[in-house]
Amino acid sequence: MIAKYYDLKNLKGDITGGLVAGVVALPLALAFGVQSGLGAIAGLYGAIAVGIFAAIFGGTKTQASGPTGPMTVVSAALVASAIDTTGSLQAAMPIIVATFLLGGIFQIVFGFLNIAGYVKYFPYPVVSGFMSGVGLIIIILQLFPFAGLSSAKSTWLVLQDLPRLFTDFNVNALLLGLLTVIIYYVFPYISKAIPSALVALVVASVASFFLNWDVPLIGEIPSGLPSLQVDGIFSIDASAYSLILEYAIVLAVLGSIDSLLTSVIADNMTKTKHNSNRELIGQGIGNAIAGILGGIPGAGATKGTVININSGGKTRLSGTIHGLFLLAVLLGLSKLAAYIPLSVLAGLLIPIAFKIIDAKGFKHLLVVPKSDAIVLIIVLLITTFGSLIQAVGIGLLLASLLFMKQASDIAEEGLEVGTLAGFKGEKPWQDELEFYEKYKDKVYIKHLYGPLFFGFTSHFQEEIKNIPKEVKALIIRMDRVPYIDQSGLYALENAILDLEQRNIMVLLIDVDEQPCDKLKSIDIIPDLIAEDHIFNTVEEAFVFLKTELIK
Repeated sequence: MIAKYYDLKNLKGDITGGLVAGVVALPLALAFGVQSGLGAIAGLYGAIAVGIFAAIFGGTKTQASGPTGPMTVVSAALVASAIDTTGSLQAAMPIIVATFLLGGIFQIVFGFLNIAGYVKYFPYPVVSGFMSGVGLIIIILQLFPFAGLSSAKSTWLVLQDLPRLFTDFNVNALLLGLLTVIIYYVFPYISKAIPSALVALVVASVASFFLNWDVPLIGEIPSGLPSLQVDGIFSIDASAYSLILEYAIVLAVLGSIDSLLTSVIADNMTKTKHNSNRELIGQGIGNAIAGILGGIPGAGATKGTVININSGGKTRLSGTIHGLFLLAVLLGLSKLAAYIPLSVLAGLLIPIAFKIIDAKGFKHLLVVPKSDAIVLIIVLLITTFGSLIQAVGIGLLLASLLFMKQASDIAEEGLEVGTLAGFKGEKPWQDELEFYEKYKDKVYIKHLYGPLFFGFTSHFQEEIKNIPKEVKALIIRMDRVPYIDQSGLYALENAILDLEQRNIMVLLIDVDEQPCDKLKSIDIIPDLIAEDHIFNTVEEAFVFLKTELIK
């Protein structure tokens, strides 16, 4: 009977993957809970609820979900705003719970309305700038806890208060924070069998306990099952409605993007295809339940998902076990968490924040189109020092306006601006007919029309993934591609890397000046595509393939 619904051959891998992912998630859940302003227990509640229900109802079989850096930063901003509005955390809780609940409901609605299909239109610079801004926020807000001091709730106030960091720091707390960071980075060189974050948390906390150092601790947290936090959410003052709506939308959109990006990573690792709409519904259910239990919302966690898969997880059971493990910790070991120093949690969050910052985007900042660089920097600054909501809105507006300007300039020059043609129904051009008829099972020819920009990158990558494994080479005709933006560059890079892993050769034809310069600026040429794989005409490519590949 069980075999009808579950393949028992996966049981060992699912149990192992789920347990290891849960071990990794534990210290991060506690740290993100403290970062949010609601306390470590809120992070644990959120990790349990989202971990279990997103796994059961979501659309990615191997996804491990829980609190993430971006979601926590938005949650922290909401908590700070709600406290400013009401005067205390207790009075603000109905607003906070209502926002988390509504954000989850929005995600469920997104799933039923196929909003996932529109997430691909978010330009890379906007996502990069926002994520990097989130990373900077975490770093800045953890500077004072890292040194054993209380911290302001906004990045700007923290920077204004920096002199105090150098005069009032707690030496013992600082040493524990440094020990945590060192273990986090060094332990993987010793062993990868145990997550370095957990080792750092345990070693530094045990050291603090036995040395009896006077450092700020998490303090006592509740044990046992959480209770519903719905008191007061139906009698919230109307003046708070706009705050609730704004943050609920941001949490829903950000959680959707965060989860779907992780789903794509899981697909690439498992060679499967997730259900985007179902994933949003599952994440929404998990976040709604997390909210009414007093937990912070979450999303698909990239690190936990990767570890789950690498440890053998193959089905939803692995993600569910990940959440159940955290529930067991809550019921049995929550009292021990009271002795964890806040500087240790800061020592875990700061390295994670550096990983959130998009180093790749910054590395190419001077060589990508100026419009992309401008959008990235503006979104980064607004995210870090202003409004998270405005950062995304302004970024999307700027990216759209700058692209429309670029497209208008191209149209005025008489260039064709169209959509990407699909392989299905895509007919060979006249100069390809003879070669196509003879080698169509071994060589694919892709025609690109108009700018390769953020609006078409997802579609392009999807087509590349659908190339059959029997194909030996892909010719990309760029005769009609006058412009490529940052999203297009990275989409092309990812597509070429995927094809390289499948031993499919990529040839480029008639690359225009702007795309060629940008491809060289981030080393796609010559690192991924050698100079001798770029041709002025398709006839030259055919001659090359006949002599070098098809013998």
